[in-house]
Amino acid sequence: MPRQPRLEIPRVPLHVTQRGVNRCAIFLDDTDRHHYRRLLRDACRKHGVAIHAFVLMDNHVHLFLSSAIAGCVSQALRQAGQTYVQSFNQRYRRIGTLWQGRFKSSLVDSDTYALRVIRYIELNPVRAAMVERPEDYRWSSVHTHLGLAQDPLLIPHPAYAGLGANRISRAAAYRDWLHAPLDPGGFSRIRAYMTQEKALGDARFQATVEKILNRSVVVMPRGRPRRKGSAEVA
Repeated sequence: MPRQPRLEIPRVPLHVTQRGVNRCAIFLDDTDRHHYRRLLRDACRKHGVAIHAFVLMDNHVHLFLSSAIAGCVSQALRQAGQTYVQSFNQRYRRIGTLWQGRFKSSLVDSDTYALRVIRYIELNPVRAAMVERPEDYRWSSVHTHLGLAQDPLLIPHPAYAGLGANRISRAAAYRDWLHAPLDPGGFSRIRAYMTQEKALGDARFQATVEKILNRSVVVMPRGRPRRKGSAEVA
């Protein structure tokens, strides 16, 4: 069965993740990470894609991206990913694939979920027990959002820009948001929509996306659907 086209709508951001095959490392040192950043920057500039947030883990990446033209995110990531694999294989004298299939992505409702996804991305190293605080991890967009650096790779998302009238107030508001008590159910929802590559947002957003793309965009429960009339197990 052919794969369905990706969910992409102009100016609607995408939460993207891409993993190493069999969970293998895709970055072995900082040289690898610097090289991937350069390739990602060049590909996104070429295809008109804005990078709003990122984290480079050892065996996967998370990105929060948008474009004014549908399909450009896929083109940019395909270019960066293919070029990176070629250079990685050459550097380490290996052959074969590096990525675990094509990247996964979910559309994100900017009004209600953009900041949640950015926080989800930037807390990844904390959840992986690599650092105690997100700002202790070097390879993330968190330093820009906290006002500790100004990464030329990033274009702030409007949801972040709306946190304050200037850089200092935005950073302070984001710091409060970043360190606020977490909602485990919210994180699980973000993960579920990523896994099934659906549209993360409220019912109105999902209905709009379904109308535009003429396909279901809501996460479905695991397992076979229950037959009508079957007894419900308590």
